[in-house]
Amino acid sequence: MFLESLLGDEQRKTGWMRAEAAGDPRPWRQQAILGRRDWDADGLRDIVRDYVVEHLADDDVVLVIDETGFLKQGKASCGVARQYTGSAGKITNCQIGVFAAYVSRHGHAFIDRALYLPKEWTDDPDRLKAAYVPPDTGFATKPKLATRMIARAMAAPVPLLQAIRSTVSVTSNSNCVAQAKVMSSVSAARMYFNPGSSGDSVAGTAADIAQTRRAPDWKRLSAGGRNQRTAAA
Repeated sequence: MFLESLLGDEQRKTGWMRAEAAGDPRPWRQQAILGRRDWDADGLRDIVRDYVVEHLADDDVVLVIDETGFLKQGKASCGVARQYTGSAGKITNCQIGVFAAYVSRHGHAFIDRALYLPKEWTDDPDRLKAAYVPPDTGFATKPKLATRMIARAMAAPVPLLQAIRSTVSVTSNSNCVAQAKVMSSVSAARMYFNPGSSGDSVAGTAADIAQTRRAPDWKRLSAGGRNQRTAAA
């Protein structure tokens, strides 16, 4: 009932509105779930992942890694900062999450997530403590968060044939190295490319496809706003 109320049509998901949507006379039960229960977020993540794999497993599976932003006001929300987000198409006050989705012909669903913490957060122990962030949480780039999720999926094990980095942005040379590690995981995976009206479909490993393409076959596409790098496709 709690989750159904969160997925409802109400524009604001306050305790009172969630309670009303769930049919409760008061918000106490909704508030108790959040404030007076012991949560094991990673344990719940693993349960969701196993459920998704059980129902969506297939011979052709893709793990899609992407980031998204959540617009925020104020400075108290964990990880909030002025940073670029594609959700707004500009640098603004927001949180950034990196997500992993399991995709097959049967459907798609999230199986992992990570909140990006800017250095202004990880360098401020008092701020981390106030937001209940574990004290040993260090700074990790978004590509690093992505590689961790891929590693968790492979260790689960989650049946995977392909891993695709979608739009995890890169903002420094060290991030480029981490991004390269993410992309290297797809080099041996079998991939399918349909150029549409420009030619016939191409199938093979990512490495083989890249080696057989001529320079005119590649087009540079924007990976986001003015602070984003470009990606060849």
